[in-house]
Amino acid sequence: MRIPRSLAGRLALVLPGLVALGFLFWWRGPNWSQVWDAFRLVEWSWISIALGLNLLSVMIRGAAWQTVIRQALLPPRRPSFGHVFSAFSIGLLANAVLPGRIGELARVAVLARRMPRGQGVTGRLLGTVFAHRLFDLVPALFLAAFVLATARIPRWAVTSLEIVGIIGVALFLATILIAGRELRPLPEGARAIRRLLSMAQQGLHVMREPRQAVLAAVLQTAGWFVQLLAVWAMMKAFGIDAPLPAAAVVLLLMNVATIFPLWPGNIGLLQAVVALPLVSYGVAYPTGLGFGLGLQVLEMSVGVGIGLLFLTREGLSFAMLREMPAEAEHQQEAPPERPRARAGVSG
Repeated sequence: MRIPRSLAGRLALVLPGLVALGFLFWWRGPNWSQVWDAFRLVEWSWISIALGLNLLSVMIRGAAWQTVIRQALLPPRRPSFGHVFSAFSIGLLANAVLPGRIGELARVAVLARRMPRGQGVTGRLLGTVFAHRLFDLVPALFLAAFVLATARIPRWAVTSLEIVGIIGVALFLATILIAGRELRPLPEGARAIRRLLSMAQQGLHVMREPRQAVLAAVLQTAGWFVQLLAVWAMMKAFGIDAPLPAAAVVLLLMNVATIFPLWPGNIGLLQAVVALPLVSYGVAYPTGLGFGLGLQVLEMSVGVGIGLLFLTREGLSFAMLREMPAEAEHQQEAPPERPRARAGVSG
């Protein structure tokens, strides 16, 4: 099979670094026999519970995205939950197996295939993805407050949470300002920039609808809470008898570790981030690494499993999935539709 030149170039740049990182992780890592021992006493009933909770969390977060989309598109073009969940699941698949956060563009491209072209739909959907991600800030702040008040965490973790929290609040406030203000006229040569800003602003319209914004935030918070229960169930599966605040630490630091994916899944880095705080709860570092690996496998199995299912249902291939980000960027160049009046619109 012939590998595309662009893909071969990326592999040539990334593969040596991954090999070197893997070697160092194996050579300077923990006692690997103890890591594998953590899997021998796993209780599969708890694994099943965690799997179901993870799937429920994905569905709730998909519903939150649909709430945002319903405020950005006119009723005749509002997609059903089935179509939104399909695109959301394919995005999870792309984020799990491809470097970067390509899944955000991939889910837009999947959903835009069902929409009329040339009316700025893709730009609006990109705005909804951004808004949907910003709603993660609400449960993240609640979780951070809970962790800081109840959990035992190292100082480096506190500093990381403070930095991420400040950046997140600043982005959220900036987004509210952008969503609510009129765009000023731009120079003649900047029409393309104005068009993209206009489409993105339409996608962020949920920020101007308080009830729908609260609904999206509540759904996103519920999704995080269910995911927290899934982490706690996985701790039970690995025989880790730690309280709920310990699971909250794990969930919060996992999300911090995956904000900037250096490689697919940040495998290795994520396990270390999970294992280190658990030492404060009397969990051996090798056991914490094994738990972190099992937790990531569980979450990836949900994302990859339902992602492949919907990828097949949409009639797409994995090769097409790699091209979807470029497709989304190309589609957003279409001119947006005329602005619409919002009077009397309800969610």
